[in-house]
Amino acid sequence: MAVALLLGVAGCGGDDDAGNPESELTADEARAPLADAPPELVALREQANEILDQGAQGMEERLAELKGIPVVVNKWASWCGPCREEFPYFQTQAIERGDEVAFLGLLSDDGLETGATFLAELPLPYPSYLDPDRAIADSLNAGREFPSTLFIDSNGEIVFTKLGPYSDEESLAADIDQYAD
Repeated sequence: MAVALLLGVAGCGGDDDAGNPESELTADEARAPLADAPPELVALREQANEILDQGAQGMEERLAELKGIPVVVNKWASWCGPCREEFPYFQTQAIERGDEVAFLGLLSDDGLETGATFLAELPLPYPSYLDPDRAIADSLNAGREFPSTLFIDSNGEIVFTKLGPYSDEESLAADIDQYAD
């Protein structure tokens, strides 16, 4: 059975958010409906900032539904400092390109509660799939590095995997331009 956790607007306090960059958007902005987008992308936005516990089969089904649309999959973990640093780039790019490119998160080697705490501080305009044992990451050949980002073309083929973090938003945007067609 699929379980989804919808995250609230309030973030955690105290030292739990130490090291987080400033969020580029609020949870309400992350959930803002898409207008004039394909139904598959509208459905992604409707699941914004959720952690989906659907396993590898759920991810495979979602990717099959998205065939015909380029997809960017970002593997992250709440304990990963470089993941935290690049998150605002993904927030911005997903808002700017959310009506033409599908974005998915992969919360790998981590847990539901720690992921939820993280997303309360840095909300995403797309869902993340829970992958505590890296089964999904392994099935996608996402590597062991954190973070890593996969680019899947509109034919459903993985065309590029970026191992390690993006140092700036321009580099992420350039890879989306090059590989998400």
